[in-house]
Amino acid sequence: MIKREENPDFLNSFLDYSTTILNKSPNSIKEYNYDLAMFFKFIKIHFDMTKETDFKNIKINDLTINTVKKIKIDDIHAFLSYLATVYHSKPATRARKISTIRIFFNYLCQDASSKFLLDHNPALNLKTPKKEKRLPKYLSLDDSRKLLNAASDEDNRNYVRDFAMTTLFLNCGIRLSELVGINVKDIDLSECKLNVIGKGNKERTIYLNKACMQAITDYLAVRPKEGIKHDKKFSEKALFLSERKERIGNRTVQHIINKELSKAGLDSTKYSVHKLRHTAATLMYQYGQVDIRALQELLGHESISTTEIYTHVNNEQIRNALDRNPLANG
Repeated sequence: MIKREENPDFLNSFLDYSTTILNKSPNSIKEYNYDLAMFFKFIKIHFDMTKETDFKNIKINDLTINTVKKIKIDDIHAFLSYLATVYHSKPATRARKISTIRIFFNYLCQDASSKFLLDHNPALNLKTPKKEKRLPKYLSLDDSRKLLNAASDEDNRNYVRDFAMTTLFLNCGIRLSELVGINVKDIDLSECKLNVIGKGNKERTIYLNKACMQAITDYLAVRPKEGIKHDKKFSEKALFLSERKERIGNRTVQHIINKELSKAGLDSTKYSVHKLRHTAATLMYQYGQVDIRALQELLGHESISTTEIYTHVNNEQIRNALDRNPLANG
């Protein structure tokens, strides 16, 4: 939860702008707040505005826009260097913080409605570090079946719900936040489809196969009808509910999947909820002959380059392609 009283006015103004004008999701707003709070805590150290070195004890609500006006690209580079050397942050982590800083300074320099308008943008020529390219980790088809079997264990009183969630992860490749955010009204059983809200508050349609349809139908039959909490999470609308009869949370889902992985004899430190998304995408690409553009649409990737990682994971296809070369037999 964001504690606005701990932020300077210009940061809260940016968060409001990101919510109302940029239409960013609550998760994105939290990330912006975290990244910029960390950046400004570093700036206080860098500008000798505090003797404190522990970020937890550095307050930034006393910062004014005049301090922001003094920031140059060299200061941003110093922050990124600090992340790399002290926190050992990976290029992907630094890239995210660079993106946040860029958006923040663009707002201050370009939005005429802002009372904190700057006349120069220190992040204008800020470059993004080259990301490490790694193939995604995913479950094999056999391991995916083991996980589904573990999820359907009737010794678990919530097995119908947990099996439905696992089925959606492995068949649809949806994100954790997307699954948690599903409302009952988002499901159209007559059309076999589901609407989810992805990154950037973008809505997309996912068409459900027989396995998903059956799992959802079975769960709706046992989903609590009474005693559901009326709260800020709109739990009464939620598809998946916790035992406390409120919208199920991210950590609860992660805990459930970890238990299922262990029960299936799979390494829960190697795999995670997000790896199930990779698994779904990989299985669709390997076995379903899914067009890469269709896969991009299904996963909700903004860039095709993000989806293309799944074209490199099937070594068997590469081996088969080489074997089919007319020169293969010498």
